[in-house]
Amino acid sequence: MTFLEDSFQDLSTPAARDRLAAFLATAAGVPCGVTSAAPLTGGASRDMWRIDAQIDGQPQPLVLRRDLPTSMIDSALTRTQEFHLMQVAHAAGVQVARPRWLCADPAVLGSPFFLMDFVEGSAIGRKVVSAPELATARRALPDQLATQLAAIHRLPLESLGALAGELPHPPADSTPAQDAITQAYALLDSLGVHNPTLEFLLRWAQRHAPTPVALTFAHGDFRIGNLIVNADGLAAVADWEFAHIGDPNEELGYLCMRDWRFGAPLRVGGISEREPFLAVYEAACGRIVDRQAVDYWEFLGNVRWGVICLSQANRHLSGRDPSIELASLGRRSVEMQYEALRLVRAMEAGQ
Repeated sequence: MTFLEDSFQDLSTPAARDRLAAFLATAAGVPCGVTSAAPLTGGASRDMWRIDAQIDGQPQPLVLRRDLPTSMIDSALTRTQEFHLMQVAHAAGVQVARPRWLCADPAVLGSPFFLMDFVEGSAIGRKVVSAPELATARRALPDQLATQLAAIHRLPLESLGALAGELPHPPADSTPAQDAITQAYALLDSLGVHNPTLEFLLRWAQRHAPTPVALTFAHGDFRIGNLIVNADGLAAVADWEFAHIGDPNEELGYLCMRDWRFGAPLRVGGISEREPFLAVYEAACGRIVDRQAVDYWEFLGNVRWGVICLSQANRHLSGRDPSIELASLGRRSVEMQYEALRLVRAMEAGQ
């Protein structure tokens, strides 16, 4: 990816707003202005800003997404890939913010970026699972999430065009689980970390990897915290940069991870028991879900997130991307390791 460090930092400056307004005018083909730009909280993988624009004299709230100087995972999609993928999903009826304009020229704002419609709602996990004003939303969300996830998994790969060949996918001689384990080992090795707990967990994962179902498109980060929620429930599915071709059971297990419950007790994102959610998903996608495979992917999700948390801390410690948020994620790794060990015990006991 390409960066121009001198223009990357602050989109709220008049000079940056002027450059963005000039880009919008060219892209939209009408007079445009940018009245304000404010950073949006959340997300350690992308830089996001709320942009208040005037498009041909009409107010238009937008969200701008661009790359950070360092990335969470090397296989994350580029801005161009994520933009085109969101176009496909939006055209297929998936609840995703409408993508508007893409800029691949780093001279405009310091790195490639794209703009999409602003969707009103909250993606703050703790608010989604506990705020009184979202109580009605929480009752609607489980069925909405199950239906949307099934729609994502049903996206025909041919609808992605050339992008289908660019998405991360398991090698021909591997399975999604084996590929995920290989990537986790590679990331751990790149950090120079020797962690007995993670080594044990990855070896256990190798011995117990399930037989995959047919490969499908996968969102890659479908969870509370990456979903925009309003008073009626799901408003938009966000954060598509980790999309890939894989085992759809991976996403069912991932959504159940304890970290994505944000302190709430219910297994599916803190908002639902698992069985009612899976029943709606099965009806929407037309296949029976292997519960043991979902258990496994929930376990492996914790292992992988534990490794990624160490990598996130390294981004801070290296000085390349100083961030209190990234530093704090390093501490979270031990919580993921503990949870993975607990799940191993439960699976071995047949619970």
